[in-house]
Amino acid sequence: MRRGELLAIRPENLFEYGIQVRHSISPTSSDTSLKTQNAKRDVSINKEVYDLICKIPIKENGYIFGFSGFKQSELLEKLLNEVNINKTTFHGLRDTHASFLFAQDIDITYVSKRLGHINIQTTQNYYLELMPEKKHQQDADALNLLSSL
Repeated sequence: MRRGELLAIRPENLFEYGIQVRHSISPTSSDTSLKTQNAKRDVSINKEVYDLICKIPIKENGYIFGFSGFKQSELLEKLLNEVNINKTTFHGLRDTHASFLFAQDIDITYVSKRLGHINIQTTQNYYLELMPEKKHQQDADALNLLSSL
């Protein structure tokens, strides 16, 4: 999920092993609409993540995560240092998650929907560039298809 989508989670957005993505919080606007129409989605989570999120005290404003001052990047950096993981961003975590799914041969349609992309082409354009081995496989698949015509 995008950072703003995470910040917009309320208890009513949680269901057993999933999160309904319906809003996004921005540091520059009071508009809570999502980035794209396809960003409205349900994202599955495992039991451990679900249980952890359910234990977080709800903030006075009704959200699960606090966004006062939008200091999440600083908090993430501190957490990553504590567990000895290289510095990254929330979007970097999103990229890592998508790359992991591709490395597990998860269908690009599923990955695109999970990420809330407007279409599969967006997913292909961005993530296949990050994973050259998948791009080569896509090119080989296209050549095989053309040769069979």
